[in-house]
Amino acid sequence: MEENEPDPRFVLANERTFLTWISTSLALSAGGIAIAVVPEGVFVPWVRTLLAVVLVLLSAVAAGSSYPRWRRIDRALRQDRALPPPALAPLFGYGVAGVAVLALLLILLER
Repeated sequence: MEENEPDPRFVLANERTFLTWISTSLALSAGGIAIAVVPEGVFVPWVRTLLAVVLVLLSAVAAGSSYPRWRRIDRALRQDRALPPPALAPLFGYGVAGVAVLALLLILLER
């Protein structure tokens, strides 16, 4: 398939999105590590571990999927095709929301 040079604004926007996925991955990882080292007595240990594992797994998925997604979008831009849908967006949205709701419930129940 023939490739064209896309508008640089779209290429740069795609790169910014890639970097945002990487920074999101770092934030999720930091959040998971922070929850893992919360002092005992703040959360039930198994829940603390569960929250930390979910956040670090989401971090790994975000980092691992960021480059392939950047590449698919870049290829679509260069071939003047429709952009692929953000297939993992629901996973991240619901995953982070689930961790936040569970953490909020645990915080409220501890008081």
